[in-house]
Amino acid sequence: MQEVVLALQKGLNARGHSVKIITPLPRDNKNITQENIIFIGTSTDVKSPFHTTAQISVSLNNEEIKTMLAKENFDLLNFHEPWVPIMSRQLLTRSKCLNVATFHAKLPETVMSKTIEKVITPYSKSVLKYLNELTAVSDAAAEYVKTLTRQAITIIPNGINLAKYKTNPSHIKPSSKNKNTILYIGRLEKRKGIKYLIRAFGELVKNNSNLSLIIAGEGPDRQKLATQVKNNKIQNIKFVGYVTEAQKLMLLTEADLFCSPALYGESFGIVLLEAMASGVVTVAGNNSGYISVLKEMGEISIINPKDTNEFARRLHLLLFDQHLRDLWQKWAKDYVKQYSYTKIIDKYEALFNKSIKTSK
Repeated sequence: MQEVVLALQKGLNARGHSVKIITPLPRDNKNITQENIIFIGTSTDVKSPFHTTAQISVSLNNEEIKTMLAKENFDLLNFHEPWVPIMSRQLLTRSKCLNVATFHAKLPETVMSKTIEKVITPYSKSVLKYLNELTAVSDAAAEYVKTLTRQAITIIPNGINLAKYKTNPSHIKPSSKNKNTILYIGRLEKRKGIKYLIRAFGELVKNNSNLSLIIAGEGPDRQKLATQVKNNKIQNIKFVGYVTEAQKLMLLTEADLFCSPALYGESFGIVLLEAMASGVVTVAGNNSGYISVLKEMGEISIINPKDTNEFARRLHLLLFDQHLRDLWQKWAKDYVKQYSYTKIIDKYEALFNKSIKTSK
C-alpha cells in the first residue's frame, strides 16, 4: 500500500497536481522529515489475528488536525484503508472537502474473520457516511464494503513500475543452468500456504533431482517449515530469510518459476505482477485476490495448494513444457502492461477530476 501511495503522489505531482501524504509519525523514528509528507500524531505496531503486523495511529491532537486542514485547504482527500483506526475517522469528521476511499485488504475466509467483522462493522459504518467516492483494488477487496453500503465502488487495481522489472532473455529460452529454480517470496505464515508448496516440491524433486526451491522471507512459521523439510528429508530447499528489494529483483532474474500458494486473505497479487513483468512463469493459489489478477491464459497458473499431486503436476508442466512456457510468457508480457502505474494513475486522476467537477 505504501508503494502505491508514493507512486500516486509522484505521478500526480508530475501532472501538475499538488499532492501531500498525511500519516502518523512512526514511534521508532520521531526525527523523520520529508517534503510533501505531513506527520500527524504517532503510531504503533499492532499484530493482527492473521499473524501480520501493521502500524496504526494511536495518538492524535484534534486541534492539530483542524489547524492542518485549514492551512492546506485540500480539494480532495484520498483515504487508503479508511476503516483502520484512528486517523482516518478523525480526519473525515473534520474534512470540508471531497473524501475518496480506497480499500486494499480482504478479510480471510475463516471463522475468525466473521468474529472480527462483527467487531469492526460499527466503526466501519461510522466512517462510510463521510465518504463521497469508494474505490477498491479488486472485487475481493470490495467484498466486505459491499455488505455495508449500496454506494457504487469503482475498481482501480494496484499497479507496478514496469521499468523496474525487466524480462531476462534466459526466461524465454530453455535454461542452461544445472538446476531449475522455483522461487517463493513473502511472509512465512499459515495463510501463505508454504507448507503445501514444500509438500508438492517434495513429490516433484523425487524424480527431478535438478530442481531447487528458494524460500525468501521471514515470519512466525520459519522454524516450523524448516522442521517440515528436515523431517521429510526433502532435498534442495533453501531458506534465504528476509531479502532487500535489490535481492528480490536478482532472485526473480534467476528463477525459472515463481510460486505463491496463498490460501486466503489476498485482495490482489502484486507479487504475481512483479514475477510476470520479470518474465517468470507463475503458479498461484486459488484465492479470490489471485484469481482476479490471473485471468485469460493466466488461469492455467491457478492451483489448489492442498491438492499435492495436482500442485506437483502443475509445477512440472510449467517448468518443463517449453511450448507452454513460451505462450504463457508472451501472454504475460502484454497482459501486465494494463497494471503500469501510468495507467493506474490515469484512472485515479479521472475519478478525482470527475468527483471535483460533479461537486461544483
